[in-house]
Amino acid sequence: MDADQEKDLQKFLKNVDEISNLIQEMNSDDPVVQQKAVLETEKRLLLMEEDQEEDECRTTLNKTMISPPQTAMKSAEEINSEAFLASVEKDAKERAKRRRENKVLADALKEKGNEAFAEGNYETAILYYSEGLEKLKDMKVLYTNRAQCDEKCTKAYFHMGKANLALKNYSVSRECYKKILEINPKLQTQVKDYLNQVDLQEKADLQEKEAHELLDLGKNTAVTTKNLLETLSKPDQIPLFYAGGIEILTEMIKECTEQTLFRTHNGFSIISDNEVIRRCFSTAGKDAVEEMVCVSVLKLWQAACSENEENQRVLVMHHDRARLLDALLSSKVLAIRQQSLALLLQLAQTESGRSLIISHLDLTRLLEALVSFLDFSDKEANTAMGLFTDLALEERFQVWFQANLPGVLPALIGVLKTDPKVSSSSALCQCIAIMGNLSAEPATRRHMAACEEFGDGCLSLLARCEEDVDLFREVIYTLLGLMMNLCLQAPFVSEVWAVEVSRRCLSLLNSQDGGILTRAAGVLSRTLSSSLKIVEEALRAGVVKKMMKFLKTGGETASRFAIKILAICTNSYHEAREEVIRLDKKLSIMMKLLSSEDEILVGNAALCLGNCMEVPNVASSLLKTDLLQVLLKLAGSDTQKTAVQVNAGIALGKLCTAEPRDRLPLHVLCLSLNKWRNGQQGSHVHAGENSGEAETQNSTSRSPVCCSTEKASWPRNCQLHDEMHQ
Repeated sequence: MDADQEKDLQKFLKNVDEISNLIQEMNSDDPVVQQKAVLETEKRLLLMEEDQEEDECRTTLNKTMISPPQTAMKSAEEINSEAFLASVEKDAKERAKRRRENKVLADALKEKGNEAFAEGNYETAILYYSEGLEKLKDMKVLYTNRAQCDEKCTKAYFHMGKANLALKNYSVSRECYKKILEINPKLQTQVKDYLNQVDLQEKADLQEKEAHELLDLGKNTAVTTKNLLETLSKPDQIPLFYAGGIEILTEMIKECTEQTLFRTHNGFSIISDNEVIRRCFSTAGKDAVEEMVCVSVLKLWQAACSENEENQRVLVMHHDRARLLDALLSSKVLAIRQQSLALLLQLAQTESGRSLIISHLDLTRLLEALVSFLDFSDKEANTAMGLFTDLALEERFQVWFQANLPGVLPALIGVLKTDPKVSSSSALCQCIAIMGNLSAEPATRRHMAACEEFGDGCLSLLARCEEDVDLFREVIYTLLGLMMNLCLQAPFVSEVWAVEVSRRCLSLLNSQDGGILTRAAGVLSRTLSSSLKIVEEALRAGVVKKMMKFLKTGGETASRFAIKILAICTNSYHEAREEVIRLDKKLSIMMKLLSSEDEILVGNAALCLGNCMEVPNVASSLLKTDLLQVLLKLAGSDTQKTAVQVNAGIALGKLCTAEPRDRLPLHVLCLSLNKWRNGQQGSHVHAGENSGEAETQNSTSRSPVCCSTEKASWPRNCQLHDEMHQ
């Protein structure tokens, strides 16, 4: 497609958008919207006629316009009215005649283009369609036909689908959108949204047809709904008049028929555009009657929007009503806040409703209002966090959250500064869990971890909760999940922060709660290596003994954290190696971990074993076991985590060279390795995760690598286990 053709197409597509919007507005049940659309349509038609006349009458030469001589032009004032009207009529007839002639030519060129298209001669078809457009530039079918010759022109199908949707050609609209998927399957998300729009509008049309049929048949509730709306449309009545009428109307709206009639008879506009009602919303809190009006309107909207997606769309897509919902959720009047929250929660029950909220409401203001409910009763606070959860699970919200995090962080920091003794414990848990879920995204986690005030907020809340661990057990558990994610981000806020976090977690290792123990160990496994000072404190606090107990009795997740902590400790201090030997004399616990399918466990167990071999007499005792064959297998394996091979190889070297009198001859080692490789080709160990390098003492050739989980944990709804985000 050349530049001129592309320019024509873009101009056409723009016109399609504008015209389809006008068609929708002309079909509106709101007479004001209809009138504006009619006036705009007349204006567009007049401009199109003028453009057509200019295109046909003007001649250009070297980009210089040649116009009729000024002497040949006469002003309207010089012509009497009859002559002027006659001139206009003649001109209109001439233009109409030229248009008819051009239409005949354009139709003929369209048919030739269709014939060429049917024969597969697309280049010729494009030439005919383009020639036809030179005759009649506003002939839509020529643009669409020409677009079909370009199989990559998805934009044209988008606009064709939209135009047919405006014309209520639902099946044609669907075919246009489905054609886009055939051309480019990557546009599935956008196409899904458009197809959903088609379904919703078709459903709304059917509802309107059925509702008006019942109205014509004189169904009582339908007639009453219509009459009540007519009554409420009376201007300048006292607030009590509207409050009473709205309450009666709310009682009438029980089924889809009444909901639809409410929409088609301008119910939303009658309420939101009423000056008396608007004043009540702006001054709510000063007068009991005004509060009553506001609450009654919110209840009416709930009744009108219950399981009615078209009504939800009409309510939220109106700019003034969307702003009103934002404001009412922050109202000082409890009843208004409650009903606003109930309405938004109702909208969030459907995918389309959540999309409307995310697209049309001020999400920063909404989030601030939702977290402020933490200071209310359990019911309101849990409802607000339920809405927050529903939105946070949406991909579009997550994208918005990441892009707007700097503006949102103050509200989240405020949550961390909440007094757990005053706030709803369950709602606070849910809010922190949402933050933990969102922090699983690296970019979001990076922003959170870089904010010193956010990190300090986590610490201060943890300190307040530790005053009564039993009472705030769930809050501590969920908060540790968030902190585990923050600790994945290196470097930490500061070494001081990491040390303080480690101390808190060492204290929590005395808890009797398995979930808290596991997560405290998880955080500690990510902060311990930041400072030798904290490793020393951990050793004095008996961390080796506690982690060995984890390995004996804990599950896979707890064992992951425990073996990493032991690897860090034994990598740094000889005392730690000696204590491991004392608690596991034959190192049977460590050796058992080497047979795990979890590469994280295996890699860190190999590192820990290698460290312990530096204790005198340990290597010689291990030569009598099958450890040699196990390490050979791991060192020569094709594991996805190279840390497993590296650590196993280093441990193997230490095993064979620790004591000269027991040193295994090199040729025996090579023969053993070759024998194992010849017999074990194709073996495979399942994948795990690895992390950065850890320092070591007296290592051979390469430094051992400490394995750890590098994905964020998702502390979802306070579940008492460490659910890893995979």
